[in-house]
Amino acid sequence: MASSTSGGLKYSHLSKMDPAFTPLQKECDENFKVLWSLPMNEFRAAWKNTPPALPQDVPLDLDITHQMVPVRDGTKVEIRVYRSKKVPSNALLFLVAHGGGWVVGGHDIEEGMNRYVAAKNNAIVVSVDYRMAPEFPYPYAINDCFDVLQWCKANARSLGIDPERIIVGGGSAGGNIAAVLSQKARDDGVSGITGQVLNIPVTCHPKHFPTKKYEYGSYEQNKDAPVIDVPRMTWFWDQYLPNAEPEIYASPLLAKSLKGLPPAIVQVAGLDPLRDEGLAYADAMKEAGVHVTLKVYPGLPHGFYMFPHLEASTQYLQSVVDWINENQQIHPMI
Repeated sequence: MASSTSGGLKYSHLSKMDPAFTPLQKECDENFKVLWSLPMNEFRAAWKNTPPALPQDVPLDLDITHQMVPVRDGTKVEIRVYRSKKVPSNALLFLVAHGGGWVVGGHDIEEGMNRYVAAKNNAIVVSVDYRMAPEFPYPYAINDCFDVLQWCKANARSLGIDPERIIVGGGSAGGNIAAVLSQKARDDGVSGITGQVLNIPVTCHPKHFPTKKYEYGSYEQNKDAPVIDVPRMTWFWDQYLPNAEPEIYASPLLAKSLKGLPPAIVQVAGLDPLRDEGLAYADAMKEAGVHVTLKVYPGLPHGFYMFPHLEASTQYLQSVVDWINENQQIHPMI
């Protein structure tokens, strides 16, 4: 635990920009300035239609299909399913919620990670195109993804998965959803989740962050950071949770207990306003007895893996693959 009320701020040094990102900052800032000036429909279209930034060695020889899955109110949401050519029967399921502030984006946001895990972990990856705010605010994203989780378990045979070997994952808002799915599955007695991949996750609304318990300097230190700054993150929250209620399934750090959650990898960017809430959630899970692997990327902004030529981006993707391999040694295929 790192308190901001005693001994100063332990994490402030993480905000010093990585020299590898410095030559990219100007163009990055200019591009995002243009992006954020667009009307909502064009803003969304830009996120949806821009080709994903993929590393040169990204696996290409995969079977990728799409399917519509019913959710609780009768609506159908799209899933994208990734399979390697050598995927075994009863494979691991990696269920992914994409990032984009619960407002923008789609399957392609996590395309690099999805392809890596499908190919290198021999998992079946299911990406959920959940409904987004502001038209569909909290808890639509959570419910859609939870319903897809249960659909996958019920259709395990046709998907080719083991319904008791599931890892949930995502980045940013997707990391938030993955963390909440783990809590909700525990609370509702839904079995099968053996791990969580929480990349640069949103874990608490800033109005409710427990500052007396955990350090919370990143919203000030990184308020003007590239990619996502504080005003932009606040805007996303306003779309998703306009009344800023202290909802546990919106702010998983507020849960009364994190005991009994599956092991997790948490990846955090040092130059990200969300840095300290990711670190706090990792600490909180450790305090509750959850096994946590923490990876910190000093001086890099939110979503830095959108710059695939950065060495840290390769490390970020490989860390997910390596952690899943380790997780599956504990939960082997039966």
